[in-house]
Amino acid sequence: MRKSKPKKRIILPDPKFNDTLVTKFINNLMYSGKKSTAFAIFYDAMGIIAEKITEETPVEVWKKGLNNITPAVEVRSRRIGGATFQIPQEIRLSRKMSIGMKNLIKCARARHEKTMSQKLAGEIMSAYKEEGAAFKKKEDMHRMAEANKAFSHFRF
Repeated sequence: MRKSKPKKRIILPDPKFNDTLVTKFINNLMYSGKKSTAFAIFYDAMGIIAEKITEETPVEVWKKGLNNITPAVEVRSRRIGGATFQIPQEIRLSRKMSIGMKNLIKCARARHEKTMSQKLAGEIMSAYKEEGAAFKKKEDMHRMAEANKAFSHFRF
């Protein structure tokens, strides 16, 4: 590498739940720098979850849902002797969380509820119950890695 690695930025915890993971999620949820709108969407979604699921706090439901859709392995393409192989590799923790958050948001945006808060709440609750599009995406990633396990000796 020609340049040194960039410094890790300090992410401040969010004001309501005092959690840095929530802030990271909101940063991914945000469009065009509209952070207050992203905060409003997330907090409204937490309110909807609190009404529907009473056993746990909404943040615990969100964290368990996020853990349920976070992949452990992924496949990466590698060209060897003119052929391209899909090689399964474990994912480091920060990338796992990033992929999980992005999949959750992407699948929430694709849902057919009326507002983004309702879409996000619905996707979080389905991830918590180990169902829904984001959970299916994780299962597909794992299935792909399992199918290509024979090429794991080509690892980088």
